[in-house]
Amino acid sequence: MPLDPEAIFREHAPYVHRVIRQLGVAPGDVDDALQDVFVIVHRKAADFEQRGSVRAWVHGIAIRVAARYRRRRTASREVASGDEREAIDPRTPAEDLSDQDARRVLATILDRLDDEKRTVFVLYELEGLTMQEVAQAMDTPLQTAFYRLHSARELVYAAVRRHQVRENFK
Repeated sequence: MPLDPEAIFREHAPYVHRVIRQLGVAPGDVDDALQDVFVIVHRKAADFEQRGSVRAWVHGIAIRVAARYRRRRTASREVASGDEREAIDPRTPAEDLSDQDARRVLATILDRLDDEKRTVFVLYELEGLTMQEVAQAMDTPLQTAFYRLHSARELVYAAVRRHQVRENFK
């Protein structure tokens, strides 16, 4: 049975939007990247193989689109300002300052990871995909995905500890 691209959009657009932001696409490019993801979904829906979940397939497309936008931004030497790096899943302007700071710190830490580690960390730790779905979305062996998650966790936790130490000495 062929996939319905409109139904896929309705079901998956909110978290794809969030994932794209968490994967480092500049806030000004997020809507364009989201549109690119679902243009590809629409074009390739007829070719989808039922071997895996639609969610993992859409995530795989989002990963590749986000990487393309990050490369484009790097190639044009745009430097993200503090405002551009601010949000991972922002909620309201009335949010408490420490919550905003935590998201900014996480965005900065994630920016320092290589694409593969960042993607595994975001999809598993922040988006709640299973490791099987992460491996499928990244088109990588399951063991490789586990290794990347382990490495990413070590790097993220070490960066958080360094940040906490710096904050304690201010």
